[in-house]
Amino acid sequence: MSTDDSSTADRQRDEASLPRTEVEWRRRLTPEQFEVLRNKGTERAFSGFHVSSKEPGVYRCAGCGAPLFSSETKYESGTGWPSFWEPIEREAVMLHVDDSLGMVRTEVVCARCGGHLGHVFDDGPDPTGDRYCMNSIALELEPASEPE
Repeated sequence: MSTDDSSTADRQRDEASLPRTEVEWRRRLTPEQFEVLRNKGTERAFSGFHVSSKEPGVYRCAGCGAPLFSSETKYESGTGWPSFWEPIEREAVMLHVDDSLGMVRTEVVCARCGGHLGHVFDDGPDPTGDRYCMNSIALELEPASEPE
């Protein structure tokens, strides 16, 4: 089996392990996570655990564990939500037009499970100028390994 075949098989196995129904998602997630990730909710500003965190590591999707953002791209935006200037890989997230609430924004979802993460805006810092404004509850921090 080639490397491409192996990675395709891994991806298919990962996707097969994802919940397929609302009931399965409700079993996997807390009620707060379900509201944000599956119902496109938003946590209150400054209420999330990761807003002020400066701990090094990788921020993963709370729904499926996919790696989404590095702490190296996290910055203090002052908005009340964790903000990053780029995802860990462009393919880690998908962007959709969100015209709810009487405004047009760009929604950010996990490319693996489709979970709602937040929105991206064009008022971020260099080098990208982007501000990925994420809900803390949609993220889980995997701390960086301690040097041996």
